[in-house]
Parts: sequence; C-alpha cells; structure tokens
Amino acid sequence: MTTVGLNEHNNESYRYLRSVGNQWQFDIEDLHPKMIARLYKRFDTFDLDSDGNMEMDEILYWPDRMRQLVNATDEQVEKMREACKIFFFNKGVDPVNGLLRENWVESNRVFAEAERERERRGEPSMIAMLSNAYYDVLDDDGDGTVSVDELKTMMKAFDVPQEAAYTFFEKADTDKSGALERDE
Repeated sequence: MTTVGLNEHNNESYRYLRSVGNQWQFDIEDLHPKMIARLYKRFDTFDLDSDGNMEMDEILYWPDRMRQLVNATDEQVEKMREACKIFFFNKGVDPVNGLLRENWVESNRVFAEAERERERRGEPSMIAMLSNAYYDVLDDDGDGTVSVDELKTMMKAFDVPQEAAYTFFEKADTDKSGALERDE
C-alpha cells in the first residue's frame, strides 16, 4: 500500500472540519517526540497482526474482548462494536483500506481538532459516544457509576497497565466522589 497524505478526501475528521469551514492542518513540529512515541505504541496495540495497517476487524477485537472480561450481553457488545466502528472511522480507519501506521499520528491529531470543533459548536462528541457504550458495560453492579475496580477491567481489556486506571480515575473523578458518573 502506498503512503498517501491525509486530507478531506480520505479522512473523515478532515472532511468534517472542512465542511464547517475549519482549515486546520497537521504539523508534526507541533508535537513532542514523547507524544509521537506514545501514539505509535498505541497503534501497535491495535495493529494485532503487526503489518503496519490498522484494520476495522482488529478494532472490533476489543469489544469482543470485553465480553470475555465482564458479563456483557450480546446487545451491549453490539453497541460497543458499533461505537468502535463510528469512532475509529472518524479517527481515520477506513472500513476497506484501514489506516497505515505512518498516518496514525496525523489521524489522531486531526481527530482531536475535530472533537474540539464539535465541542465549540455544541455537537455530540465521538469520545462521549464511545465512552457511553463502554460505560454501560463497565458499570457491572448497575449502580449508575464506575468504580476504580470496574475501570481496571477496561484497562485490562485494552492491554493498558491497570495502574493507569488510578491516574485516569483521579483525573476523571472531577467531583471527587470516589466514583465516575456518566458525565465525567
């Protein structure tokens, strides 16, 4: 597969930005090398066959993995799968061609800019849509909140060190209630 730069013709986030008049353009010089390394490490987690191309089938492994870790219903797994498809399509993973590793960093940054634009415009967030699908599964005890132990399940599902759950939880628990509510 030949490397092609990303633009509004081959990337959904660029397409969205251009449709609302936002001319933002990626510049690798705006990123710290540690951020670039972190993003590539995340790509390598999703690229299950290590061929340098993230494909939608590889993405859909992760909601299926949640079924193994929690008592997710078929309906919940399908909701997570659909949310993953929409989220990662907007993140740059083409349903037919996937996303090349060398385009991953740019794809992440344009996605982040599109999310900021959605927020400015009061439009629904792709991150919130994906989070809600997983939230419903993580709230294992049905109390309407996610505990740090329930969050650790998600970290395990995504092959993220479970210790990261504590850092994430501390930052996400904005009201310091000791549990994550859906809007956090």
